[in-house]
Amino acid sequence: MKKVSFAAFGGPGVLRLIDADRPHAGPGRIRVRVRAAGVNPVDWRIREGQVLGAQPVELPSGVGLDAAGVVDEVGEGVEGVAVGDHVFGEGSDTYAEFAVLSAWARMPEGLTFEEAAGYPSVVETALRVIREVGVLPGQTLLVNGASGGVGSAVLQIARVRGIAVIGTAGAANQEYLRGLGALATTYGEGWVERVRQLGRVDAALDLAGSGVLGELVELTGDPGKVVTIADLGAPEFGVRFSGVAGSVPDALAEAAALISRGRLHIPVEKSYPLAEAAAAHIDSRAGHTRGRRVLIVRPRGGSSGSRP
Repeated sequence: MKKVSFAAFGGPGVLRLIDADRPHAGPGRIRVRVRAAGVNPVDWRIREGQVLGAQPVELPSGVGLDAAGVVDEVGEGVEGVAVGDHVFGEGSDTYAEFAVLSAWARMPEGLTFEEAAGYPSVVETALRVIREVGVLPGQTLLVNGASGGVGSAVLQIARVRGIAVIGTAGAANQEYLRGLGALATTYGEGWVERVRQLGRVDAALDLAGSGVLGELVELTGDPGKVVTIADLGAPEFGVRFSGVAGSVPDALAEAAALISRGRLHIPVEKSYPLAEAAAAHIDSRAGHTRGRRVLIVRPRGGSSGSRP
């Protein structure tokens, strides 16, 4: 099978599309024929060698956590899923033609593989940081870097829970944020005052890592009410860095329920062939994403976008 791998930490040029043996589903796991893989900032952070609080990376290493595909092998002790089922979930080395998943859910009806691949880590992260920041119904949550995948999920999940949201993003994404129910404003000089004009801030999330933790603490009045997933300088400000996943199965179940009810939709801004993983990382690192980026893995003799 084909698989994206890297043998040394570094820039996107270290990524290689190689031939590899198919992995097998061990106990409690399933293997899928991957149709699409989600591209997450954590992917290129790991490739660069950033220390994120997870297990050390052994080289050479595969890439990717999220995938949507067709089950083709079921491990010992796994129930409720069968070969041929269409699932989305989280595992390891998902930038590949086959991948093993440790958590999964059936794809909601009407969702394409391309769309489904963009949800697993994004929704788990969104649910986790909303919980960790302690924001309550009736309060207002400020989201820095709100137009990407996690931000898109945070805004929609918060609104479902009765939490008001203020989102910051580039000028081109202001209407997108408003369409998700947020009060929106731009980055740049004077942004703190613009946020204040929109209302009180009870808690804040930094999803962009753009060096604004001091301002977020100022706006909330309490470093304990600020959580970042992107700024490793968080301890200097007394802010929590959130980098360890919670329950992925629970997150997938909630994602599937919200999608099925029409309460959660994260658009795919751009998709790339598997061989263009480096380009996907370059674009992801540049930011300004509206929704998600995914890699498409073409099945032999078919289309990757078929619906369940």
